[in-house]
Amino acid sequence: MTDLAKPAGEHFLSVRDLRIHFDTDDGLVRSVDGVSFDLERGKTLGIVGESGSGKSVTSLGIMGLHRSKRARIAGEIWLDGEELVGADPDRVRQLRGRTMAMIFQDPLTAMHPYYTVGQQIVEAYRVHHPQAKKREARTRAIEMLDRVGIPQPDRRVDDYPHQFSGGMRQRAMIAMALVNDPSLLIADEPTTALDVTVQAQILDLIRDLQQEFGSAVIIITHDLGVVAELADDILVMYGGKPVERGPAATLFEAPEHPYTWGLLGSMPRLDRELQERLVPVKGTPPSLINVPSGCAFHPRCPYAQLTGGRSSSELPVLTEAAPRHHAACHLPSAERHRIFTEEIAPRL
Repeated sequence: MTDLAKPAGEHFLSVRDLRIHFDTDDGLVRSVDGVSFDLERGKTLGIVGESGSGKSVTSLGIMGLHRSKRARIAGEIWLDGEELVGADPDRVRQLRGRTMAMIFQDPLTAMHPYYTVGQQIVEAYRVHHPQAKKREARTRAIEMLDRVGIPQPDRRVDDYPHQFSGGMRQRAMIAMALVNDPSLLIADEPTTALDVTVQAQILDLIRDLQQEFGSAVIIITHDLGVVAELADDILVMYGGKPVERGPAATLFEAPEHPYTWGLLGSMPRLDRELQERLVPVKGTPPSLINVPSGCAFHPRCPYAQLTGGRSSSELPVLTEAAPRHHAACHLPSAERHRIFTEEIAPRL
């Protein structure tokens, strides 16, 4: 058994064989199909993959935001020893915003345009602190805006979201997410549409606030560069399934899955002179209604022909390639190591 066989109570967050499917007019969408991972307090997990890989659906599932009749949810989500998939919706609502909180991808649409930023932070605070007076909640909102680096917070607290720049709106979203000192913070593409300077500031802010609050953090992104220095562990998803999981340092130094090789090969490097052009992952992500048989990545994998047909007919499972490092690939570990050393590493 892998390290995920440990009892759920030993981890702050444990996700076990999570499956989130949606009934649609076109068929069953298998958005998340067997995701498992653990996360401790004070640690950061990066979940990476292309659009449509199931990253955001996984995070929304943890937050209990898939309560529509079209959603089919199975598996287990243990948060601090409490199971959430089968929990009463009112209980999950009590936990959401206080014990766990989320920074959404687009703060302009996530924040209400008709209410000031301060009003929205105040509301998020008073929902979980009903005894708090308005003045006390407003003071708390100003304090949080100041903590996330918004200048003149006592004045900007009365501004509307459209009066903030993109970076300032993202900071305000972080302030609202952290106003109740949550133990779990999920950041869904927190740097999308921000320039690189602001991206670095937002990531530094999340790191600093994590150290201050001791929160467990999940970073959802399509960009391995975003999690390169921020994440302790990385989960790579493709077609709704995990294809690789392991410590960040190990995954960057010795990645095991061809899809991860493709992601790394398409990531620009600033620490050395680029010898060749970036190599994108050929093809497009699969439809989650008609996921390819066998390994979902095999239509795009340049090494699928080396598996004797298993890639197209047999579903690979996550197996341990190194301590705490797992990959779902039909290629033998020795063959993957040879390919990476001889063909992939020289290009990265």
